[in-house]
Amino acid sequence: MRLAITAHLDYRLRSPADCLLAIEVAPMADQVLVWDRLRVAGVGPLSPIPAQDGIGRRTWMHGETRITADYEAMVDVNRAPAALDGLPIDPLAALPADVVPYLFPSRYCDSDRFEAAVLREFGHLAGGDKVGAIAAWIRRHLDYAPGLSSSTTTASDTFVAHHGVCRDFAHLLIAMVRAADIPARMVGAYGLGVSPQDFHAVAEVWLAGAWHLVDATGMAPTEGIVRLGVGRDATDIAFLTVFGRADFLAQSVTVTRLADNGSI
Repeated sequence: MRLAITAHLDYRLRSPADCLLAIEVAPMADQVLVWDRLRVAGVGPLSPIPAQDGIGRRTWMHGETRITADYEAMVDVNRAPAALDGLPIDPLAALPADVVPYLFPSRYCDSDRFEAAVLREFGHLAGGDKVGAIAAWIRRHLDYAPGLSSSTTTASDTFVAHHGVCRDFAHLLIAMVRAADIPARMVGAYGLGVSPQDFHAVAEVWLAGAWHLVDATGMAPTEGIVRLGVGRDATDIAFLTVFGRADFLAQSVTVTRLADNGSI
């Protein structure tokens, strides 16, 4: 599947500040970057650094008053639709070292608070069947409701409130999966079919020796997700981190499916 992606950010800084931008597509085996272009205005020199787990990159910049960023990309996604059913878990002692941290609670994914509930509701299932059942439960019990959660909302807050946005759905899925002793991490992404269109947050779970994408909202097909970066939770995948104070002025994202020749 060939996708065209655009993103636009416009923020006003209340005082000069360092900023960390992460809106570029991560080149990977299952998502081939055909071309991209990043244009940033209102900042000093750009200093790219590798992102978490070496997937994607972040870019340091220093702004004085106002920052605008425009990103365009064309990506070929070579990934089959999700198929979690029947996938086995890996023995914990056999997990790769870089996967082990994704077993533990993190700031927004307080998985230690879900162990009893996950055992009670999903203890009869295993591996990919358990993950699929957890994702289905979240879709049944949560309402997608923009504006009702905040940057401090945790997985347990979402569990109680029964509503949220993609970030909240992903946090809850990750927390519940980790509570079942299955590694799970957060993925910042562009997603085909996301409504309203915006930056998207999904999860990846470690099963059968590999990471597998799961969109807890159900909006984006697995083959229509393009990763920007990964991490423990939203802390690690923010598309813009301002080390200071900033005011939102405008933001837009579009993800469009193209023909293989690049036409719409």
